[in-house]
Amino acid sequence: MDAPRMKPQLSENTLRVLEKRYLRKDIDGNVTETPEEMFQRVASNVSSAERLYGKAEKCRQWNDEFYAMMASLDFLPNSPTLMNAGAELQQLSACFVLPIDDSMESIFETIKHTALIHKSGGGTGFSFSRIRPRNDVVKTTKGISSGPISFMTVFDAATETVKQGGTRRGANMAILRVDHPDILDFISAKRENSRLNNFNISVGITEEFMRAVKEDRDYALMNPHGGEIVDRISARKVFEMIVEFAWKNGEPGIVFLDRINRFNPTPNVGEIESTNPCGEQPLLPYESCNLGSINLSHMIDRSGPKPAIDFKRLGTIVQKGVRFLDDVIEMNRYPLEKIREMTLRNRKIGLGVMGFADMLIALEIPYNSAEALEVAEEIMGFIQRESRAASAALAAERGTFPAFKGSVYDREDGARMRNATTTTIAPTGTLSIIAGCSSGIEPLFAVAFVRNVMDRDELVEANPYFKEIAEREGFYSDELMKKVAAEGTIAGIQEIPEKWRRIFTTAHDINPEWHVRIQAAFQKYTDNAVSKTVNFPNAATKQDVEKVYMLAYELGCKGVTIYRDGSRDEQVLNIGSVNRTEEKAASVDPLLTPRARPSVIIGSTRKMTTGCGNLYVTINEDEHGLFEVFTQMGKAGGCSSSQAEAISRLISLSLRAGLDPKSIVKQLRGVRCPNPGWEKGGMILSCSDAIAKAMERYLAEKKTPAGKKVAKMAAASAERISGFCPDCGGMLEHESGCAVCRECGFSKCG
Repeated sequence: MDAPRMKPQLSENTLRVLEKRYLRKDIDGNVTETPEEMFQRVASNVSSAERLYGKAEKCRQWNDEFYAMMASLDFLPNSPTLMNAGAELQQLSACFVLPIDDSMESIFETIKHTALIHKSGGGTGFSFSRIRPRNDVVKTTKGISSGPISFMTVFDAATETVKQGGTRRGANMAILRVDHPDILDFISAKRENSRLNNFNISVGITEEFMRAVKEDRDYALMNPHGGEIVDRISARKVFEMIVEFAWKNGEPGIVFLDRINRFNPTPNVGEIESTNPCGEQPLLPYESCNLGSINLSHMIDRSGPKPAIDFKRLGTIVQKGVRFLDDVIEMNRYPLEKIREMTLRNRKIGLGVMGFADMLIALEIPYNSAEALEVAEEIMGFIQRESRAASAALAAERGTFPAFKGSVYDREDGARMRNATTTTIAPTGTLSIIAGCSSGIEPLFAVAFVRNVMDRDELVEANPYFKEIAEREGFYSDELMKKVAAEGTIAGIQEIPEKWRRIFTTAHDINPEWHVRIQAAFQKYTDNAVSKTVNFPNAATKQDVEKVYMLAYELGCKGVTIYRDGSRDEQVLNIGSVNRTEEKAASVDPLLTPRARPSVIIGSTRKMTTGCGNLYVTINEDEHGLFEVFTQMGKAGGCSSSQAEAISRLISLSLRAGLDPKSIVKQLRGVRCPNPGWEKGGMILSCSDAIAKAMERYLAEKKTPAGKKVAKMAAASAERISGFCPDCGGMLEHESGCAVCRECGFSKCG
């Protein structure tokens, strides 16, 4: 008789995220799978790879091992594996890099391949550096080149279209070498927050450029088509421009291309030109990588007088994780034959971590301390050694990766490896929600925060470790938790002992230098790269950003992404009150009477482009604020027109009864229909979404209290990143080169 399976212990929020994004559903959208069944589906599918090596009798053993590893939340693979293993799609990789050559045929072939990858749930990285610059003469047609930036907009539009029907959002990385003639246009490509929202962009930095910056001299710009030097410009001025735009809105990031290629394990196969969307996975053209993360918050030995790192347990999970990811390579159904060939040739895997901040808290070590750096190096050094040993053991059992000959391991004292790489520090936004731990190697975002709960008062949620310690040490109270949530940090709350104020430091408490030092400590023992966001307070200067970039270069990072709090004009942190009006009435009549309509009222009409035609939205106000909304559906009629009228009538009734306009906007914003429309600045997802956007824009132009609030979320449509989650309206956390909602699992990066 089989022993009963471990039942995953999951929080209410984890279950909500799994049901929305991971568990299988029937044709009507009803969930048909439990979390336990999901883990079993994945374990059974991945472990069946053992049959390919004549080890059918081992399938059951590894099925059980893989299931226990996931169900205990000690280890989780990347999201596509959880979603697709054992399902019809069977596409298990998170990230891909595709080449783009300097021809129309190559560009549009790559767009087609991108669409296939996004449809399957993967993200894509590109280098646009081979495309000739804008205004260059195309000899074959006597035409003029439009340059790489114009083609990026085509890729962006294709991503926008494909992701409407996908299980995950398509995400892209665009890299342009710093010596490309169009580099200045690239750096400023996201000057407007409405542009290229399906792309992260990073400048590919060379060693020559960094030397030129330090020496304050010019460097050469080269036409990639012929290789000739077309200009020389000040490296210092280009660097300052990168800094300025990153300071303004977090992009572009920087990627140290020469450094990445110095650590390229298979230089005989090709040169690395790009990374995946969050920058942690440098890949050759047509390569994919399969990622998984170990939950460090579970790798604590509490049996002694003081908590300590449980290296025995960690080593066991590393060994199993390497085998799991190698099996994933075999079971994967690749979207392109070229990707299958290149992936099998190098067999790259990326084992990483999450819950690092939780581990430090358990060890009572502040994140911004020399001790934390020691723990980071100790942990990652151990994982790298153990993962390479596990890969070598697999090579003895199954053979080395096919491109082993000529690789960096192909030397007399080199290990015979199954995998060209074994370690990567990836973003774990949704995975860490499932695992119930802190994200990646990031510090805590907040010690307590306010969660929006439909039709209920605000719900304060505190970090479980903080709550446990506060109760144990005797300083817990509901009032204190509300104060912590309002502040977002405990740094200045004197009721909390100084020791715990130091240990429970948050991302915005930490000097940016410590973010970089932690990243560099992990990078020292990571084969691929490290995804991390260096957080800055809003008051940070451009010089502060420059110092971080230079420090990242000096400490050996392979790239760096920064985010200055509030630098995107639509960003609003969900710390403190999130759904209250500025003032509450002393008493509320449960049966509200809508205020009477005056004989004369003022307002304006906006034309909104929907998939059903032009929708004209009229918004009027009285002396108290917004009063009513009318809609007219162009020449169209029928169902769309009647539904828009019904919505506007209910909005008007709500406004006249005193309901906060931003609450109405939040409910309507992001509602989708099968036929979205396009207009300058983004998509209109439905008539409801159009009315919400019209209200947002109207209020943004007004300086009322509601208008000031809504103005901050006006640009945060369902297809644009902001401080509000486009799916549920919750708070977005900028981390690991991405943005994640911990309420519903939404991620900008898929």
